[in-house]
Amino acid sequence: MKPPPQPSAMDALHEAGIRAAVALQAGPPWLEQLWLFLSSHLDPNSIYTVCFPLARGLDEHVSLMVLWTALVAEWFNVVLKWFLFGERPFWWLHESGLSGREQLPLRQFPITCETGPGSPSGHCMILGAGLWPIVTALSQGVSRYSQSRLLRLIPFLLYVLLLVAMGVSRVFVLAHFPHQVVTGSLAGMALGWGLQRWPPNFLKCRFFLGAALGLLLGALALHGLATAAGLDLDWSLGRAGSRCSDPAWLRPETRPWASLCRVGGTALGLALAARHPLSPRAARELRGLEPPLGSAVLGLLALDLLHKLPKSDHAALWYLNVGARYALGPVLVASLLPQLILALRRLRAAP
Repeated sequence: MKPPPQPSAMDALHEAGIRAAVALQAGPPWLEQLWLFLSSHLDPNSIYTVCFPLARGLDEHVSLMVLWTALVAEWFNVVLKWFLFGERPFWWLHESGLSGREQLPLRQFPITCETGPGSPSGHCMILGAGLWPIVTALSQGVSRYSQSRLLRLIPFLLYVLLLVAMGVSRVFVLAHFPHQVVTGSLAGMALGWGLQRWPPNFLKCRFFLGAALGLLLGALALHGLATAAGLDLDWSLGRAGSRCSDPAWLRPETRPWASLCRVGGTALGLALAARHPLSPRAARELRGLEPPLGSAVLGLLALDLLHKLPKSDHAALWYLNVGARYALGPVLVASLLPQLILALRRLRAAP
């Protein structure tokens, strides 16, 4: 009689992650609400629709860096997920047979059923990259008023705590294993730090047009080459669909191609914003007249309205609609709204 096969190191890592999720879901209800709030309200989409407009309250360059770092991080996240073939807890515990060997008190949630592969965590990676310019700007702002190293480190400490909390929330909802959120957070921090050291010129329209085309064509080429080599990069869609507790929880915006539409659309939006920048005189006038917080809130409301507009049910039109919305966002916040505010101010000041 042959002995039963020994679990691999990866299986042991996955099983340890399942045990961590069991412990987290057994916690107090108020913590459950916290994890659900973080995982649902600080998803990658929030970097583009919340952090970007609010960052204009700090500085225009900072807000544009938020978009640039987020879109680069999201592109790398999609490519890494394609080729790392990472499992997700909500389907692995069934595929591995663990759920058949013992009863596990685990629940799924409406935000559990992500359809792409699991490694590394996109929530942690894109959040870690997109928040880096904001955290750096806050730390530099503190240094203008205090020479205390501890005070300058407070923004980074809060940033790390937020990433830890986000990682815990992703394990809690069975969307990721602990090692996936750790690698995602480290990759996001590394990308944020690197891109901050070599920022692009946000007035170069051609650069962002090239970035939009390059990122989309590069992703298509990688997917095509992998498919030609016999790799099924869309394997996770079937597993997510068969193991999700409620088919209504399978959201199309969690698919890798939806992320690439967001990336390409945002890069195109940065190109359009660079094509129609504010004049230096208008920028100086706005800095003198416009309350930064008011402009940030106005941009936040405008993007919220934009992304709440209905989408087509047709797949091709749905993806095109997503790309168009994310292309319009940077133009709306960085160019059209400031010009509108300036025109209204001038009208009020006219005799």
